[in-house]
Amino acid sequence: MTSASLENRASALNKQLEGLDLAGRLALVARLEGKAVFTTSLGIEDQVITAAIGSDKLGIEVSTLETGRLFNETVALIDETEETYGILIKRFYPEQDDIDAFAAKYGMNGFYDSVEARHACCGARKVKPLARALEGASFWITGLRRGQSGNRADTPFAEADLDRGLIKINPLADWDIETIRAHVAAEGIPINPLHARGYPSIGCEPCTRAIKPGEPERAGRWWWENDEKRECGLHVPDAAASAIPQSTPLASSLVR
Repeated sequence: MTSASLENRASALNKQLEGLDLAGRLALVARLEGKAVFTTSLGIEDQVITAAIGSDKLGIEVSTLETGRLFNETVALIDETEETYGILIKRFYPEQDDIDAFAAKYGMNGFYDSVEARHACCGARKVKPLARALEGASFWITGLRRGQSGNRADTPFAEADLDRGLIKINPLADWDIETIRAHVAAEGIPINPLHARGYPSIGCEPCTRAIKPGEPERAGRWWWENDEKRECGLHVPDAAASAIPQSTPLASSLVR
């Protein structure tokens, strides 16, 4: 499919999704021709989507990026969520060669020292595993919301991801955090206990802190950096991919 065709299809799908509720949006994507993959970070938004996929038994693959540096609470929630909804969450891990290459160049915790190093760490632990998780996918479902940060304020329901040659679906784009919390409470959806400790956005343990009163939802992510629009590279792929230290080529697309 050409870039223009992909963008036109995404634009039409965006209009279709706008008038539907969450269940309707996900059901529509599940009916489309092509593989649909939802990548979950186990955050509160993603738990809402996972619950909908599991409860309605939708044909959408659920995957997570097990970076090797997640909070213990996040890892435990993977198993709890699988058991609650009777689903399989595929785990994608970084390649050891990539981790070794990063450590050799920057040091294991060198991500604190520069934006370049932090992008490289995210690239090795998240961006490259994401490529394996999305292999063969036509649709990538995410938990992005407009209220999460200034960088996400214009998030559509569907958009063309030209770098990956697929359409990204953001079914919660118009949900605010209050709506998310109310839905979780009403449906009894299991969530990360770190949310109750001041962590609205949860990533790798060394790179996430609790936020202070009045701070934006994602202020606790890579808090030592000054850029208010900081991201890991999953949703701005060129930023992280270009900084990944070169090691051996990706050996396999298999889940480990």
